[in-house]
Amino acid sequence: MPSEFLFISGFVVFIFIMMAVDLGLFGKADKPITMKQAALMSGVWVSLALIFYGLIFRYGHLLHHVDSFAALQEVNIKHFHHLKLNPNDFAGSLQLYQKNLALEFITGYVVEYALSVDNIFVMVLIFTAFAVAPKYYHKVLLWGILGAIVMRFLFIFLGATLIAQFHWILYLFGAFLVYTGVMMFVNRNQEDEIDTENHRVVRFASKYFRVHPRFEGGKFFIRADGKKLITPLFLVLMIIEVTDLLFAVDSIPAIFSITKDPYIVFFSNIFAILGLRSMFFLLVNIIEKFHYLKVGLAVLLSFIGLKMLAGDFAAQIGLTTGISLLIILAILAVSIVTSLLFPDKTPRKG
Repeated sequence: MPSEFLFISGFVVFIFIMMAVDLGLFGKADKPITMKQAALMSGVWVSLALIFYGLIFRYGHLLHHVDSFAALQEVNIKHFHHLKLNPNDFAGSLQLYQKNLALEFITGYVVEYALSVDNIFVMVLIFTAFAVAPKYYHKVLLWGILGAIVMRFLFIFLGATLIAQFHWILYLFGAFLVYTGVMMFVNRNQEDEIDTENHRVVRFASKYFRVHPRFEGGKFFIRADGKKLITPLFLVLMIIEVTDLLFAVDSIPAIFSITKDPYIVFFSNIFAILGLRSMFFLLVNIIEKFHYLKVGLAVLLSFIGLKMLAGDFAAQIGLTTGISLLIILAILAVSIVTSLLFPDKTPRKG
């Protein structure tokens, strides 16, 4: 399928180019990222996601090489789009399909971007607990995001394969998301802490690797007495990778409630992950102000889980992708506005 190959290849090349631009903007020198740089790159990534939305809206048929009504109907059934296609109007049916595909992408992107904020809460906690100098944040996050892209790719296409073979697994995903949302709400006021000495990753690394006892600038590895040692900065990278793996367990099922097309799941995930680094530097100093955001994310996960459990009934009652997007945006907007209107005056540790 040449058009499908060109579409995916072009996306991969585009990602590598943008990562090079991102790295060039943030600079190779070990120095803190300014709010201006972070805001600029965050705006760029959001703008690119919107442009990509437009490309799918216009050229989405190339993604699965849809060149006939039979091919369109096959994709519609295979990826559970539930679109009412007209066999006598291929052009109109194709336009409906592309519009729906683009809507699934942007909805999935919003969900993944929102859930990434919870990831930022934990990243800030990790950097603070291990006393990482701010000028090394961007280096750790760069390698962390590269690892996250590989893991998400494997998770997404494994999930798509499981769904294709065992459709009932969607109900398992839905139940898990509802449980996760409820537990997030129940534990919303708990103070998160990291035991730097007894953390599982630290214990694992201490058992199987030689660990240097102190930071050595921005180095992940050093050589001492002829032996290669990992530094505490590499330990932090390992913890962030494991943390993203745990977050993927929530976010991947969440986006499968929006779309079953693995390419759209992958595209929306990658855009959200690539924007995570710039969003981190944008929010790192003000994220505690959004204290009701965890409540919003808990409601968001529960809503997505319930929609997944509802299955085809959700579409029958009018809970389309467009309506779901509006509900998701409303949940996020209410949690953010409420946080700003009613600031948290509880003193925090650290």
